[in-house]
Amino acid sequence: MGPTDNLYSQIVGWAKIILPLCALGLLSTLFLFARSTTEPSDIALEEVEAIAREQRVSAPEFSGLTDDGATIVISANAARPDDTKPDTVNIDNIRLRMDNTDGSNIEITATQGEIDGRAALASFLGLARLTTSTGYEMETNGLVAELETGLVTSSGLLEIHAPFGQLAAGKVTFQVSSEDIAQQMLFTDGVRLLYVPQTP
Repeated sequence: MGPTDNLYSQIVGWAKIILPLCALGLLSTLFLFARSTTEPSDIALEEVEAIAREQRVSAPEFSGLTDDGATIVISANAARPDDTKPDTVNIDNIRLRMDNTDGSNIEITATQGEIDGRAALASFLGLARLTTSTGYEMETNGLVAELETGLVTSSGLLEIHAPFGQLAAGKVTFQVSSEDIAQQMLFTDGVRLLYVPQTP
């Protein structure tokens, strides 16, 4: 079984836990309505919808390996299935850590995210923060991580605090390290650099 199959199996496993919980919540409300002699009120229907929405798994963790051997671990406060996308899990306070084979690593956090198990993609929605073990700190409006390859791409403009100064760019792409190539960062789409000389 490959790394992608392993990650997909974990996501499917969580879905197998979450979806039955949703079904139990809805089933229990049917029994409550069956015992009532009056029609359910608007308030009762809102409660049913709230129960269905709140079916979730607390503190989930997904892990796997990229094609180049980097370890990816995704954790969160909570996860729940997406009603409109059967292969997607919505994540609250998503965190990703990728440890490369050369010892370097990156960490990404966002308040909201989603994992598409079939496409093997992790999306960080809204304001996302990325830090690297080499001293880079970045903020951008969304990131997408390819779980098979470890490729990370920003979705919009970003500001970077680097060891040598500050950068601004329209897009950044991270490629994991391999046996022959170290981790690469490619800044494109209007790069601006403010160089700050290091004090001796």
